[in-house]
Amino acid sequence: MELLLKKNVDKLGRIGDIVKVKEGYARNYLLPKGLATSVSPANVKQIEKEKIRMELQLKEEREKLEGILERISTASCTILAKANEEGRLFGSVAAVQIADALAKEGYPVNHEMVKLDSPIKVCGDFDVTIALSLELQTKCKVSVVKEDTGQPENN
Repeated sequence: MELLLKKNVDKLGRIGDIVKVKEGYARNYLLPKGLATSVSPANVKQIEKEKIRMELQLKEEREKLEGILERISTASCTILAKANEEGRLFGSVAAVQIADALAKEGYPVNHEMVKLDSPIKVCGDFDVTIALSLELQTKCKVSVVKEDTGQPENN
């Protein structure tokens, strides 16, 4: 069955592409979700107009994201964490804490944008990748500092 894609579909095609799919996939997924429509000259013309409008919108969004990305690349945040004398944390710092710290400083970052290979488990300075989209990524300086518990040290 041939269909005209109304939206980008992963592993299938982009908006405006004419794709061949099995009837069940079309009938049960693509058509009900509004991702595709039947191929006709009127639909092709309408999708081309929609494609141009979406490209302009994506260009504007990309420019906005590039501005945000530039701001984030110069940002740094400090996270206080409980740690022992050697600097090992009692727990870890995860993407959620980093995103919250950046959000408090006015950067529109959520935890899904923070890319950590593994949680941070020691005090120190780290370069953390922030990905606003697949193509737009930058590094941000994150300092993990031992939290002062206010207890006097025994000598």
